Amino acid sequence: MSPTPMTTERPVPLLDIDALLDDHSTEIIVCCGSGGVGKTTTSAALALRAAERGRQVVVLTIDPARRLAQSMGIEQLDNTPRPVPSVDASAGGSLDAMMLDMKRTFDEVVEGQASPEKARLILENPFYVALSSSFAGTQEYMAMEKLGQLHRQALEDGSYDLIVVDTPPSRSALDFLDAPERLSSFLDGRLIRLLVAPARGPARLMTAGLSVVTSALGKILGGQMLRDVQTFVTALDTLFGSFRQRAEQTFALLQADATAFVVVASPEPDALREAAYFVDRLTDDHMPLAGLVINRVSPSARTELSAEEAITAAERLRAGDSSSLAAGLLQLHADRVRIIEREQHLRERFAASHPQVPTALMPAMPGDIHDLDGLRMIACRLADQG
Repeated sequence: MSPTPMTTERPVPLLDIDALLDDHSTEIIVCCGSGGVGKTTTSAALALRAAERGRQVVVLTIDPARRLAQSMGIEQLDNTPRPVPSVDASAGGSLDAMMLDMKRTFDEVVEGQASPEKARLILENPFYVALSSSFAGTQEYMAMEKLGQLHRQALEDGSYDLIVVDTPPSRSALDFLDAPERLSSFLDGRLIRLLVAPARGPARLMTAGLSVVTSALGKILGGQMLRDVQTFVTALDTLFGSFRQRAEQTFALLQADATAFVVVASPEPDALREAAYFVDRLTDDHMPLAGLVINRVSPSARTELSAEEAITAAERLRAGDSSSLAAGLLQLHADRVRIIEREQHLRERFAASHPQVPTALMPAMPGDIHDLDGLRMIACRLADQG
């Protein structure tokens, strides 16, 4: 039987990776998607290929597993960009890598916006320590804050002409876009204002009703925690507007033509559903979408033997020999064909609802990627979609 590759029912526009990386009007590439779909590896591979094609690149990862550091031969990544060794610089490019230090980035914001005395009060406050280390959405907010810092630095000194961002491994891909608004709204919210109200302005003249509220909150939160919150917000009061302004500036940066979003997914229902939500959100927010990368795609079976035919043949063989090796191989073939058909169906369904989204497929690799050669191979396969 002649091999017949499996194809989709309708043509899907191809994501031209090299055209994206070679376009110097693209200054930021944001790799986004739900957790566990390969964003870190995709970000690293794109950054490496761009550098070896002549771009001055920095890749920012927010992956707590630190796999990017291992893949790039850097023992430890931190909040400072560090050169990646063994990058082919013959085309004139370079590659730095860094890992987001969430608390350090928050500290930098405070130190840059407050007087030394007020900064000290904020940084030493127990509520601030908890907020900057573990508050829901802080990691996503600080990822965008660090992106803004890197972009401003690049404009000032020309250190980079491309920033590749690996977004946080959130449960939902949309957390990355929603977090800045959530955090700035929290810091500027009514409850926070109420907690600090007795300490400033006309609020000192308010009636005993406020005392009743704060007394009740004190019983719920604990007196010391309430005092910590009040002290923190009083010190941070002058920075409220700054947080909201910076969030709006970074959001505008993400909407600019110089930014390109690459949505990353795996050929699984939940991952592609998240990808669809994200594509729709990017469209609604007028953010530039470059395309979709689907990782870990099962290679085509390249055969005319269907899963049903293989199962029928296997059952016949087992009827004569329950331990038939050929029957076992036919069952494996049937299982593989069904996986391929399921993945293809999912991709076709996504393409039907988003026909204009350019797509690149990355075949599943036999093992983990742990060095630059592996990243080069991934980038090469993503670029070669012919």
